[in-house]
Amino acid sequence: MDGMPECSWDAGSTSFASFGDIPGNLCSPTDDWPRPFRKLNHDAAWDHLAAASNLHSVKFDPTGRWRADALNFQPCPEASSQDRYAVQQIHIRGRIWTLSAVFDGHLGSHTVEHVAHHMPIIVREHLELITQKHGDRVVPPPLIADMFAMAIRAFDDAIANDVLELFPGGLSSLSRLSDLQIQEVLDDQLSGGQNYTKARLCLYGTTALVALVDPDHQNLWLANLGDCQGLMVSETNQKAWNVEVLTRFHNGENPLEVQRVMNEHPGEPECILDGRVLGAIAPFRCLGDTPFKQPPEFTRRILYNLYPGQHDTSPWEEFLMRNHTPPYISSTPEVTHYPLDPSPRAPRKYLILCSDGFTDICGTNQRAIVDQWAREAACSSSRELDEKSLALRLLWQALGNDPTSVSRVLTLNMDSPWLDDVSIVVQCL
Repeated sequence: MDGMPECSWDAGSTSFASFGDIPGNLCSPTDDWPRPFRKLNHDAAWDHLAAASNLHSVKFDPTGRWRADALNFQPCPEASSQDRYAVQQIHIRGRIWTLSAVFDGHLGSHTVEHVAHHMPIIVREHLELITQKHGDRVVPPPLIADMFAMAIRAFDDAIANDVLELFPGGLSSLSRLSDLQIQEVLDDQLSGGQNYTKARLCLYGTTALVALVDPDHQNLWLANLGDCQGLMVSETNQKAWNVEVLTRFHNGENPLEVQRVMNEHPGEPECILDGRVLGAIAPFRCLGDTPFKQPPEFTRRILYNLYPGQHDTSPWEEFLMRNHTPPYISSTPEVTHYPLDPSPRAPRKYLILCSDGFTDICGTNQRAIVDQWAREAACSSSRELDEKSLALRLLWQALGNDPTSVSRVLTLNMDSPWLDDVSIVVQCL
Protein backbone atom coordinates (compact mmCIF):
# COMPACT_ATOMS: atom_id res chain seq x y z
CA MET A 1 0.00 0.00 0.00
CA ASP A 2 1.66 3.19 -1.19
CA GLY A 3 0.80 5.65 1.55
CA MET A 4 -2.40 7.61 1.65
CA PRO A 5 -4.19 8.43 -1.59
CA GLU A 6 -4.56 12.04 -2.58
CA CYS A 7 -7.73 13.44 -1.07
CA SER A 8 -9.40 16.79 -0.78
CA TRP A 9 -9.48 18.18 2.75
CA ASP A 10 -11.68 21.16 1.91
CA ALA A 11 -14.35 20.04 4.37
CA GLY A 12 -12.04 20.60 7.32
CA SER A 13 -10.73 23.68 9.05
CA THR A 14 -7.05 24.21 9.83
CA SER A 15 -5.92 23.49 13.37
CA PHE A 16 -2.57 22.73 15.03
CA ALA A 17 -1.09 19.61 16.64
CA SER A 18 1.59 19.44 19.30
CA PHE A 19 4.21 16.69 19.51
CA GLY A 20 2.34 14.87 22.27
CA ASP A 21 -0.91 14.82 20.28
CA ILE A 22 0.33 12.11 17.88
CA PRO A 23 0.26 8.60 19.42
CA GLY A 24 3.32 6.50 18.62
CA ASN A 25 5.03 9.57 17.14
CA LEU A 26 8.24 8.83 15.18
CA CYS A 27 9.18 12.51 15.18
CA SER A 28 11.38 14.46 17.54
CA PRO A 29 10.10 17.00 20.08
CA THR A 30 12.63 19.39 18.54
CA ASP A 31 10.88 19.32 15.16
CA ASP A 32 8.84 22.33 14.15
CA TRP A 33 5.84 22.01 16.51
CA PRO A 34 2.97 22.79 16.58
CA ARG A 35 2.19 21.68 13.03
CA PRO A 36 -1.00 22.32 11.04
CA PHE A 37 -3.58 19.65 10.23
CA ARG A 38 -7.09 19.63 8.75
CA LYS A 39 -9.85 19.04 11.27
CA LEU A 40 -12.47 16.75 9.71
CA ASN A 41 -15.96 15.86 10.83
CA HIS A 42 -16.72 12.28 11.90
CA ASP A 43 -17.89 10.94 8.55
CA ALA A 44 -15.07 12.57 6.61
CA ALA A 45 -12.44 11.31 9.07
CA TRP A 46 -13.84 7.77 8.90
CA ASP A 47 -14.01 7.78 5.10
CA HIS A 48 -10.48 9.10 4.69
CA LEU A 49 -9.10 6.66 7.26
CA ALA A 50 -10.78 3.83 5.35
CA ALA A 51 -9.36 5.11 2.05
CA ALA A 52 -5.85 5.15 3.54
CA SER A 53 -6.01 1.67 5.06
CA ASN A 54 -6.09 -0.81 2.14
CA LEU A 55 -9.04 -2.68 3.68
CA HIS A 56 -9.82 -6.32 3.02
CA SER A 57 -12.46 -8.65 4.48
CA VAL A 58 -13.11 -12.37 4.06
CA LYS A 59 -16.07 -14.42 5.29
CA PHE A 60 -15.06 -17.97 6.17
CA ASP A 61 -18.63 -19.29 6.51
CA PRO A 62 -22.01 -18.33 4.99
CA THR A 63 -23.32 -16.82 8.24
CA GLY A 64 -20.38 -14.47 8.65
CA ARG A 65 -19.71 -15.74 12.17
CA TRP A 66 -16.16 -16.66 11.18
CA ARG A 67 -14.57 -13.83 9.26
CA ALA A 68 -11.41 -11.75 9.10
CA ASP A 69 -10.92 -8.03 8.50
CA ALA A 70 -7.49 -6.63 7.61
CA LEU A 71 -5.82 -3.30 6.94
CA ASN A 72 -2.45 -1.74 6.13
CA PHE A 73 -2.08 1.92 7.13
CA GLN A 74 0.57 4.57 6.56
CA PRO A 75 -0.75 8.16 6.62
CA CYS A 76 2.29 9.93 5.11
CA PRO A 77 1.75 10.52 1.36
CA GLU A 78 5.53 10.54 0.81
CA ALA A 79 6.04 7.04 2.27
CA SER A 80 5.19 3.54 1.06
CA SER A 81 4.17 1.01 3.68
CA GLN A 82 6.51 -1.94 4.14
CA ASP A 83 3.86 -3.88 6.08
CA ARG A 84 1.73 -6.54 4.43
CA TYR A 85 -1.08 -8.89 5.45
CA ALA A 86 -2.52 -12.15 4.13
CA VAL A 87 -5.99 -13.63 4.67
CA GLN A 88 -6.84 -16.80 2.75
CA GLN A 89 -8.75 -20.04 2.80
CA ILE A 90 -6.66 -23.14 2.05
CA HIS A 91 -8.43 -26.09 0.44
CA ILE A 92 -6.92 -29.45 1.44
CA ARG A 93 -8.55 -32.77 0.45
CA GLY A 94 -12.02 -31.24 0.31
CA ARG A 95 -11.70 -29.38 3.62
CA ILE A 96 -10.99 -25.72 4.31
CA TRP A 97 -8.27 -24.34 6.57
CA THR A 98 -7.84 -20.61 7.18
CA LEU A 99 -4.59 -18.67 7.20
CA SER A 100 -4.15 -15.07 8.30
CA ALA A 101 -0.91 -13.18 8.80
CA VAL A 102 0.84 -9.85 9.21
CA PHE A 103 4.35 -9.10 7.98
CA ASP A 104 6.51 -6.11 8.91
CA GLY A 105 9.16 -5.57 6.23
CA HIS A 106 12.37 -3.63 6.67
CA LEU A 107 15.02 -2.03 4.42
CA GLY A 108 12.71 -2.42 1.42
CA SER A 109 9.45 -3.98 0.27
CA HIS A 110 10.64 -6.67 -2.16
CA THR A 111 11.10 -9.46 0.38
CA VAL A 112 7.97 -8.73 2.41
CA GLU A 113 5.94 -8.69 -0.81
CA HIS A 114 7.44 -12.05 -1.80
CA VAL A 115 6.75 -13.54 1.64
CA ALA A 116 3.16 -12.30 1.85
CA HIS A 117 2.39 -13.83 -1.55
CA HIS A 118 4.20 -17.15 -1.16
CA MET A 119 3.71 -17.99 2.53
CA PRO A 120 0.13 -19.31 2.05
CA ILE A 121 1.36 -21.40 -0.89
CA ILE A 122 4.21 -22.95 1.11
CA VAL A 123 1.95 -23.73 4.08
CA ARG A 124 -0.62 -25.30 1.77
CA GLU A 125 2.01 -27.55 0.17
CA HIS A 126 3.21 -28.80 3.56
CA LEU A 127 -0.37 -29.28 4.77
CA GLU A 128 -1.14 -31.37 1.71
CA LEU A 129 1.84 -33.61 2.40
CA ILE A 130 1.09 -34.22 6.07
CA THR A 131 -2.66 -34.76 5.58
CA GLN A 132 -2.01 -37.13 2.69
CA LYS A 133 0.36 -39.10 4.90
CA HIS A 134 -2.30 -39.46 7.62
CA GLY A 135 -5.15 -40.32 5.23
CA ASP A 136 -8.51 -40.20 7.02
CA ARG A 137 -6.91 -39.81 10.44
CA VAL A 138 -6.80 -36.43 12.16
CA VAL A 139 -3.28 -35.02 12.28
CA PRO A 140 -2.32 -34.45 15.95
CA PRO A 141 -1.85 -30.75 16.83
CA PRO A 142 1.86 -31.17 17.79
CA LEU A 143 2.59 -32.53 14.31
CA ILE A 144 0.83 -29.57 12.71
CA ALA A 145 2.99 -27.27 14.85
CA ASP A 146 6.15 -29.07 13.68
CA MET A 147 4.97 -28.91 10.08
CA PHE A 148 4.25 -25.20 10.42
CA ALA A 149 7.76 -24.46 11.70
CA MET A 150 9.34 -26.70 9.07
CA ALA A 151 7.47 -24.99 6.24
CA ILE A 152 8.61 -21.54 7.35
CA ARG A 153 12.25 -22.60 7.82
CA ALA A 154 12.31 -24.27 4.41
CA PHE A 155 10.81 -21.18 2.82
CA ASP A 156 13.50 -18.97 4.32
CA ASP A 157 16.33 -21.39 3.46
CA ALA A 158 15.24 -21.26 -0.17
CA ILE A 159 15.82 -17.50 -0.37
CA ALA A 160 19.61 -17.89 -0.03
CA ASN A 161 19.83 -21.36 -1.58
CA ASP A 162 18.14 -20.21 -4.79
CA VAL A 163 20.99 -17.71 -5.20
CA LEU A 164 23.79 -20.09 -4.27
CA GLU A 165 22.51 -22.57 -6.85
CA LEU A 166 23.32 -19.99 -9.53
CA PHE A 167 26.99 -20.68 -8.81
CA PRO A 168 27.97 -24.38 -9.17
CA GLY A 169 29.93 -25.28 -6.07
CA GLY A 170 28.11 -22.73 -3.93
CA LEU A 171 29.93 -20.24 -1.74
CA SER A 172 33.30 -21.94 -2.08
CA SER A 173 33.23 -21.44 -5.86
CA LEU A 174 33.07 -17.66 -5.60
CA SER A 175 36.79 -17.32 -4.92
CA ARG A 176 37.44 -18.66 -8.43
CA LEU A 177 35.16 -16.09 -10.05
CA SER A 178 35.88 -12.45 -10.79
CA ASP A 179 33.42 -9.70 -9.88
CA LEU A 180 32.63 -9.33 -13.56
CA GLN A 181 31.77 -13.03 -13.88
CA ILE A 182 29.46 -12.81 -10.87
CA GLN A 183 27.83 -9.69 -12.29
CA GLU A 184 27.18 -11.48 -15.57
CA VAL A 185 25.25 -14.18 -13.70
CA LEU A 186 23.20 -11.71 -11.66
CA ASP A 187 22.51 -9.08 -14.31
CA ASP A 188 19.92 -10.91 -16.41
CA GLN A 189 17.23 -8.24 -16.44
CA LEU A 190 17.18 -8.13 -20.25
CA SER A 191 16.26 -11.83 -20.29
CA GLY A 192 13.56 -11.78 -17.60
CA GLY A 193 15.55 -10.93 -14.48
CA GLN A 194 15.03 -14.19 -12.61
CA ASN A 195 18.56 -14.28 -11.19
CA TYR A 196 18.45 -10.61 -10.30
CA THR A 197 15.11 -11.03 -8.54
CA LYS A 198 16.35 -14.01 -6.52
CA ALA A 199 19.43 -12.12 -5.35
CA ARG A 200 17.50 -8.96 -4.53
CA LEU A 201 15.32 -10.86 -2.05
CA CYS A 202 18.43 -11.46 0.07
CA LEU A 203 18.95 -7.73 0.68
CA TYR A 204 15.78 -7.20 2.69
CA GLY A 205 13.79 -8.90 5.42
CA THR A 206 10.50 -9.14 7.24
CA THR A 207 9.04 -10.28 10.51
CA ALA A 208 6.08 -12.64 10.32
CA LEU A 209 3.12 -13.62 12.45
CA VAL A 210 1.04 -16.36 10.82
CA ALA A 211 -2.17 -17.92 12.18
CA LEU A 212 -3.60 -21.25 11.01
CA VAL A 213 -7.05 -22.60 11.95
CA ASP A 214 -8.12 -26.18 11.19
CA PRO A 215 -11.30 -27.08 9.22
CA ASP A 216 -13.17 -28.16 12.37
CA HIS A 217 -12.38 -24.85 14.03
CA GLN A 218 -10.98 -26.63 17.08
CA ASN A 219 -7.35 -25.56 16.87
CA LEU A 220 -5.36 -22.40 16.31
CA TRP A 221 -1.63 -22.36 15.67
CA LEU A 222 0.44 -19.18 15.74
CA ALA A 223 3.91 -19.02 14.18
CA ASN A 224 5.86 -15.94 15.23
CA LEU A 225 9.12 -14.45 14.00
CA GLY A 226 10.05 -10.98 15.23
CA ASP A 227 8.08 -8.25 16.96
CA CYS A 228 4.54 -8.49 15.64
CA GLN A 229 1.95 -9.32 18.28
CA GLY A 230 -0.93 -11.75 18.63
CA LEU A 231 -3.80 -11.07 21.05
CA MET A 232 -6.74 -13.27 21.98
CA VAL A 233 -9.76 -11.24 23.07
CA SER A 234 -12.31 -13.47 24.81
CA GLU A 235 -15.76 -12.76 26.16
CA THR A 236 -16.15 -13.87 29.80
CA ASN A 237 -19.28 -15.03 31.61
CA GLN A 238 -19.66 -11.59 33.13
CA LYS A 239 -20.00 -10.03 29.65
CA ALA A 240 -16.56 -8.57 30.12
CA TRP A 241 -13.52 -9.19 27.93
CA ASN A 242 -10.21 -10.82 28.64
CA VAL A 243 -7.18 -9.73 26.61
CA GLU A 244 -4.40 -12.33 26.43
CA VAL A 245 -1.05 -11.78 24.73
CA LEU A 246 -0.20 -14.94 22.77
CA THR A 247 3.24 -14.00 21.46
CA ARG A 248 6.62 -12.84 22.69
CA PHE A 249 8.80 -10.22 21.04
CA HIS A 250 11.96 -11.58 19.44
CA ASN A 251 14.23 -8.60 19.97
CA GLY A 252 16.61 -7.05 22.47
CA GLU A 253 13.80 -6.35 24.92
CA ASN A 254 13.33 -10.09 25.49
CA PRO A 255 16.08 -11.39 27.81
CA LEU A 256 15.41 -14.98 26.74
CA GLU A 257 16.11 -14.06 23.12
CA VAL A 258 19.25 -12.16 24.08
CA GLN A 259 20.51 -15.16 26.02
CA ARG A 260 19.66 -17.52 23.18
CA VAL A 261 21.75 -15.57 20.67
CA MET A 262 24.63 -15.19 23.11
CA ASN A 263 24.60 -18.93 23.83
CA GLU A 264 24.70 -19.68 20.11
CA HIS A 265 27.76 -17.42 19.66
CA PRO A 266 30.03 -17.90 22.69
CA GLY A 267 33.07 -15.67 22.83
CA GLU A 268 31.43 -13.06 20.57
CA PRO A 269 30.45 -10.15 22.84
CA GLU A 270 29.40 -8.07 19.81
CA CYS A 271 26.89 -10.60 18.50
CA ILE A 272 24.44 -8.27 20.24
CA LEU A 273 25.38 -4.63 20.43
CA ASP A 274 23.10 -1.86 21.67
CA GLY A 275 20.20 -4.33 21.72
CA ARG A 276 20.63 -5.19 18.03
CA VAL A 277 21.98 -8.22 16.21
CA LEU A 278 25.60 -7.42 15.29
CA GLY A 279 24.71 -3.86 16.29
CA ALA A 280 22.64 -3.43 13.13
CA ILE A 281 19.14 -4.95 13.17
CA ALA A 282 16.40 -5.10 15.79
CA PRO A 283 14.50 -8.39 15.21
CA PHE A 284 16.29 -11.54 16.36
CA ARG A 285 14.08 -13.79 14.20
CA CYS A 286 12.81 -12.98 10.72
CA LEU A 287 12.68 -14.05 7.10
CA GLY A 288 15.25 -12.86 4.59
CA ASP A 289 18.09 -10.66 5.91
CA THR A 290 20.57 -13.06 4.35
CA PRO A 291 23.70 -11.03 5.27
CA PHE A 292 23.05 -12.02 8.90
CA LYS A 293 22.57 -15.70 8.03
CA GLN A 294 25.39 -16.36 5.57
CA PRO A 295 29.16 -15.83 5.81
CA PRO A 296 30.38 -12.34 4.83
CA GLU A 297 31.54 -13.67 1.45
CA PHE A 298 27.91 -14.04 0.39
CA THR A 299 27.29 -10.32 0.85
CA ARG A 300 30.66 -9.08 -0.39
CA ARG A 301 30.86 -11.23 -3.52
CA ILE A 302 27.19 -11.65 -4.47
CA LEU A 303 25.10 -8.81 -3.04
CA TYR A 304 27.72 -6.09 -3.59
CA ASN A 305 27.85 -7.19 -7.24
CA LEU A 306 24.09 -6.83 -7.61
CA TYR A 307 24.58 -3.04 -7.77
CA PRO A 308 28.32 -2.64 -8.48
CA GLY A 309 29.67 0.77 -7.58
CA GLN A 310 26.25 2.23 -6.80
CA HIS A 311 26.09 1.90 -3.02
CA ASP A 312 28.16 2.89 -0.02
CA THR A 313 29.10 -0.45 1.55
CA SER A 314 30.48 1.02 4.79
CA PRO A 315 27.24 0.48 6.78
CA TRP A 316 27.29 -3.18 5.72
CA GLU A 317 30.95 -3.56 6.61
CA GLU A 318 30.28 -2.28 10.14
CA PHE A 319 28.32 -5.44 10.95
CA LEU A 320 29.99 -7.84 8.50
CA MET A 321 33.25 -7.44 10.43
CA ARG A 322 31.40 -8.96 13.42
CA ASN A 323 29.95 -11.83 11.37
CA HIS A 324 32.08 -14.85 12.40
CA THR A 325 29.68 -17.77 13.01
CA PRO A 326 26.41 -17.23 11.13
CA PRO A 327 23.46 -17.44 11.30
CA TYR A 328 22.86 -14.70 13.84
CA ILE A 329 19.17 -14.23 12.99
CA SER A 330 16.92 -17.27 13.32
CA SER A 331 14.26 -18.36 10.86
CA THR A 332 12.79 -20.84 13.36
CA PRO A 333 9.39 -19.52 14.43
CA GLU A 334 7.98 -19.82 17.91
CA VAL A 335 4.83 -21.88 17.32
CA THR A 336 2.06 -21.95 19.90
CA HIS A 337 -1.16 -23.96 19.91
CA TYR A 338 -4.48 -22.62 21.20
CA PRO A 339 -7.61 -24.83 21.51
CA LEU A 340 -10.86 -23.41 20.16
CA ASP A 341 -14.54 -24.15 20.85
CA PRO A 342 -16.60 -24.25 17.63
CA SER A 343 -19.97 -24.74 19.36
CA PRO A 344 -22.63 -22.09 18.61
CA ARG A 345 -22.93 -21.14 22.30
CA ALA A 346 -19.20 -20.70 22.84
CA PRO A 347 -18.12 -17.26 24.11
CA ARG A 348 -17.01 -14.93 21.36
CA LYS A 349 -13.32 -14.67 20.61
CA TYR A 350 -11.34 -12.30 18.43
CA LEU A 351 -7.79 -12.97 17.31
CA ILE A 352 -5.82 -9.79 16.66
CA LEU A 353 -2.61 -9.93 14.65
CA CYS A 354 -0.75 -6.63 14.45
CA SER A 355 2.59 -5.16 13.49
CA ASP A 356 4.59 -3.14 15.99
CA GLY A 357 3.22 0.07 14.49
CA PHE A 358 -0.08 -0.70 16.21
CA THR A 359 1.54 -1.48 19.57
CA ASP A 360 3.47 1.79 19.30
CA ILE A 361 0.23 3.74 18.81
CA CYS A 362 -1.43 2.04 21.77
CA GLY A 363 1.52 2.32 24.15
CA THR A 364 0.63 1.43 27.73
CA ASN A 365 -3.09 1.85 26.97
CA GLN A 366 -3.36 -1.18 24.71
CA ARG A 367 -5.53 -3.33 26.98
CA ALA A 368 -7.97 -0.49 27.63
CA ILE A 369 -8.13 0.30 23.91
CA VAL A 370 -8.79 -3.32 22.94
CA ASP A 371 -11.33 -3.79 25.73
CA GLN A 372 -13.36 -0.76 24.67
CA TRP A 373 -13.18 -1.82 21.03
CA ALA A 374 -14.43 -5.34 21.92
CA ARG A 375 -17.36 -3.98 23.92
CA GLU A 376 -18.48 -1.87 20.98
CA ALA A 377 -17.92 -4.65 18.45
CA ALA A 378 -20.02 -7.05 20.52
CA CYS A 379 -23.01 -4.74 20.18
CA SER A 380 -22.78 -4.60 16.39
CA SER A 381 -25.28 -6.23 14.08
CA SER A 382 -24.21 -8.40 11.16
CA ARG A 383 -25.00 -5.52 8.82
CA GLU A 384 -22.81 -3.14 10.83
CA LEU A 385 -19.96 -5.66 10.74
CA ASP A 386 -20.26 -5.83 6.96
CA GLU A 387 -20.27 -2.04 6.67
CA LYS A 388 -17.53 -1.19 9.17
CA SER A 389 -14.37 -3.30 9.32
CA LEU A 390 -13.43 -4.58 12.78
CA ALA A 391 -9.79 -3.83 11.98
CA LEU A 392 -10.63 -0.26 10.99
CA ARG A 393 -12.70 0.20 14.16
CA LEU A 394 -9.71 -0.99 16.20
CA LEU A 395 -7.38 1.47 14.46
CA TRP A 396 -9.91 4.29 15.01
CA GLN A 397 -10.05 3.40 18.70
CA ALA A 398 -6.26 3.38 19.01
CA LEU A 399 -5.91 6.74 17.27
CA GLY A 400 -8.12 8.38 19.90
CA ASN A 401 -11.70 7.33 19.06
CA ASP A 402 -12.74 10.82 17.96
CA PRO A 403 -12.58 12.66 14.62
CA THR A 404 -10.15 15.33 15.82
CA SER A 405 -7.57 12.82 17.05
CA VAL A 406 -7.90 10.80 13.85
CA SER A 407 -7.67 13.97 11.75
CA ARG A 408 -4.36 14.88 13.37
CA VAL A 409 -2.83 11.59 12.31
CA LEU A 410 -4.40 11.60 8.84
CA THR A 411 -3.69 15.15 7.72
CA LEU A 412 -0.61 16.33 9.62
CA ASN A 413 1.43 18.67 7.45
CA MET A 414 4.79 16.88 7.33
CA ASP A 415 7.01 15.49 4.56
CA SER A 416 8.49 12.49 6.45
CA PRO A 417 6.54 9.66 8.16
CA TRP A 418 5.24 10.53 11.61
CA LEU A 419 3.90 7.02 12.30
CA ASP A 420 5.32 3.56 11.72
CA ASP A 421 3.44 1.39 9.24
CA VAL A 422 0.43 -0.34 10.81
CA SER A 423 -1.02 -3.70 9.79
CA ILE A 424 -3.93 -5.31 11.63
CA VAL A 425 -5.88 -8.52 11.06
CA VAL A 426 -8.94 -9.21 13.23
CA GLN A 427 -10.27 -12.76 12.94
CA CYS A 428 -13.53 -13.86 14.56
CA LEU A 429 -13.12 -17.28 16.17
